[in-house]
Amino acid sequence: MNKCLIFIAILALGACKSPEARYPVTQKSGSHFSESIAKNQELLEKEITLIKTAIQRDSTREYHSSQDGFWYAYHKKIEDSINTTTPEFGDIVEFDYSISTLNDEVIYAEGEKATRTYAIDQEKLFSGLRQGIKLMKQGETVTFLFPSYKAFGYYGDKNKIGTNWPLKTKVTLNNITEKEEIQNQQ
Repeated sequence: MNKCLIFIAILALGACKSPEARYPVTQKSGSHFSESIAKNQELLEKEITLIKTAIQRDSTREYHSSQDGFWYAYHKKIEDSINTTTPEFGDIVEFDYSISTLNDEVIYAEGEKATRTYAIDQEKLFSGLRQGIKLMKQGETVTFLFPSYKAFGYYGDKNKIGTNWPLKTKVTLNNITEKEEIQNQQ
């Protein structure tokens, strides 16, 4: 009986011990993130050099740098004071476009892709084109030069566009239907 009481007392004292924190077997540092950032900065610098080279080769156009990290040049610019509308959130636009490499190798030719109808900022479209269309007026044609992070990035389009390809995209904005106009029709 004494042995049982001693055993129970030892068990009771062992059960009262507070739990200890378990530490991870391995601790990871932030070095992976630093390496990734450095690799992406290097890739961007290389792509910007390629874009600047493409701009120098196209001496017939004046390219502008956008605040969103891409370059663009007008083929057809609307200068009149009547048509000053650019698309805004919720507007519906219709546009045609072609995509090529910075060396003018055609990826998707004009007419290969059907005329696209797009609700501004409400549908899926690669980020550079989404931002570029907002700079355009109805009837304008613009060439955009996008670094890969503004185009299809690491994954490409899983068809003709590969990993981390900077692209040249020529866009013609055919029509803008403003959000208010759409609401009045309903």
